[in-house]
Amino acid sequence: MSNIEKLLEQNKVWAKSMTERDPDFFKRLSDQQNPDYLWIGCSDSRVPANQIIDLPPGEVFVHRNVANLIHYNDMNALSVIQYAVDVLKVEHIMIVGHYGCGGVRAAITGGDNGMVDYWLHSLRELYNLHHAELKDLPLDEQVDRMCELNARSQVQNLARTKILQRAWERGQNLQIHGWVYGLSDGRVNNLECTISGLSQVPNLYRVDRLTPVAGSNE
Repeated sequence: MSNIEKLLEQNKVWAKSMTERDPDFFKRLSDQQNPDYLWIGCSDSRVPANQIIDLPPGEVFVHRNVANLIHYNDMNALSVIQYAVDVLKVEHIMIVGHYGCGGVRAAITGGDNGMVDYWLHSLRELYNLHHAELKDLPLDEQVDRMCELNARSQVQNLARTKILQRAWERGQNLQIHGWVYGLSDGRVNNLECTISGLSQVPNLYRVDRLTPVAGSNE
C-alpha cells in the first residue's frame, strides 16, 4: 500500500468512526459553518489550530503562511480575513506564532533561502528595529523573542487594515489577539496585546482620521 493509499484508507476509518460516535456529525458540518474564531498561524505542520485549542471541525476558520505574517498586498490572506469578518462575523482573530519558528530563524540568520526571503523581508526589518536589545542573546533566545515581537507586530498590522476598521465602525464585536505556541509543552502564551476597537489604532492609520487642509498648521 502506497503512502497516499494509506491516507485514503485512514480517511475511511476516521469517517466511519465519527459517524458511529455521532450519526449527525457530517450533516451538521455540511449545513453551515458558523465559527467564532479566525486563526492566522504559521504553516508549520506541528501547529494544528483545532487541536491546540481543543475545538472540533467547523469551529475555527484558518489561514496559515510562513511565519504568520500579514502583508497588505497579500490578496489570499486579506480575502480570508474579509470573508471571516464580513460574512462569518467571527468575534476573535488569533494571530499565532510558535517558538522555534524556522521562518523567523531564516529571517534573522540570513543566507540565501530562495523565494521565501522576499516573503520574510518585513520580518527582517522588524529584527533590525529590535537588534540592539536582541544582539547579545543566544540565537535560540533571539528567535523565540522575535516570535513574540512578530505576533505583536502582526496584531498591529491587522488592526490597520480597512477590513477590521470598517467592522469596528459599524459596531461589530471583534478582537485581535497575539499568541505564541510552545512546541515543547503544548501551551499557548497570551501576549496580552489584544486590540478590540478603532480607538486603539494610531491616528495615522485610521480610516476615519481627518485629512489636514493644505497650508494649515494642523
